[in-house]
Amino acid sequence: MSERVQAMSKQSEPTSEQGEGMSATVMGERAEESSTARAVPRQGLSTRVLRAVAFRNAAALYLFAFMFVVFALWVPDTFLTSGTFRSVLSDQAITCLVAVGLVFPIAAGVLDLAVGAEVGLGAILVAWLLANQHFGIPAAIALSLLAGAAVGVFSWLMITRARIPAFIATLGVGSVLTAVIAWVSGSQQIVNLPSNFSALGTGQLFGITYPVYIMLIVSVLLWYILERTPVGRRIYATGGNFGGIGGNADAAALAGVRTSRIILFTLITCGVVAGLAGLLETSKLSTGDPTIGPGYLFPVVAAVFLGSTQFRGGRFNIWGTVVAAYVLATGVKGLQLAGLPIWIPDLFNGLALLLAVGLAAWRKAPITRQEAIRRFLAANTPTARALRATRRADLQARVARMSATQAADHTDTTPVPAQPLLTRVRPMPLSLS
Repeated sequence: MSERVQAMSKQSEPTSEQGEGMSATVMGERAEESSTARAVPRQGLSTRVLRAVAFRNAAALYLFAFMFVVFALWVPDTFLTSGTFRSVLSDQAITCLVAVGLVFPIAAGVLDLAVGAEVGLGAILVAWLLANQHFGIPAAIALSLLAGAAVGVFSWLMITRARIPAFIATLGVGSVLTAVIAWVSGSQQIVNLPSNFSALGTGQLFGITYPVYIMLIVSVLLWYILERTPVGRRIYATGGNFGGIGGNADAAALAGVRTSRIILFTLITCGVVAGLAGLLETSKLSTGDPTIGPGYLFPVVAAVFLGSTQFRGGRFNIWGTVVAAYVLATGVKGLQLAGLPIWIPDLFNGLALLLAVGLAAWRKAPITRQEAIRRFLAANTPTARALRATRRADLQARVARMSATQAADHTDTTPVPAQPLLTRVRPMPLSLS
């Protein structure tokens, strides 16, 4: 038995020739990897800078520079003032807040068309609780945020449980919320709000209103979740880029991502942020207006899609959305200062939405023709061909040595007959009583 065990251990040990073949193969693979690294060098600083400032990666910044020059020459007396830019910064903080909240569901593949109605619900609900139900300010704010979260849960049920397409489901939810807003408010403005509540939307710190700081805090929090946590990576895996809205959910599910929970989280986040924006708008106006919600939809969607072309190469992101929202607000403000008709801002937002979606859907080839030619020439140099030939020879020699070793083992090794296992039975002692 011991001789058989020793023979088996000798067969399991690799021969010196096999070890040499394996080491040669590894050395050949490493040599080829090093040749590939030399053939395709790392991009230089100038290439990275050019890619960062390319039009498709910073289109909003170029659009802002163009509009700034146009309005500076057109209406210099009113546009080139600190008050104008401070007004844009403060007035558009709520729109920007809604936009960064909408980034989450869109990044997960769900275009939430009810976001405008969610803003209107938060605006009218907090006014109704404060003026008609005489709730305290903290309780009214908490209930308004919970209502936004409940809307997100309801939208999630319609999408994932009722199997309604997200576009139709959120459109229907928005219509339902519009009816709820009209029922709660009686289609009338709600006035007589507490003066302390108005300070939340109109108070200033260093000449900038509180909603700007709230927007920045929420943006930093959402950016951290989306870019620095596993949850953010799962959100991107569920939805992907614009060209694949809803198209990567099956692949993400096969990879182990619980896409239903991800969609639920994103819709709740969007609902809570929209409710926060609505109550800030009510605080700013000191009135609960049932008509303010729908006006947020197009500017917000345009900001999100235009923001996807900024900084991250076609991926929805927080800071690109913030920049895009303020660029669009600058354009609308400049048109208003120029004294153009009242319908011009709507035309500008519509064209901006078309441009944003077009830029987000536009894709460039993975590599340029010049890059493809350079890689082809680098892979066909004499050194690269010699390394590939060496690797093929090493692999062939290794296969030949292993085949010869296996053939020798089959011819030299005689089978050992199996021996029966003998068991000694011990007699049981008899006890005498």
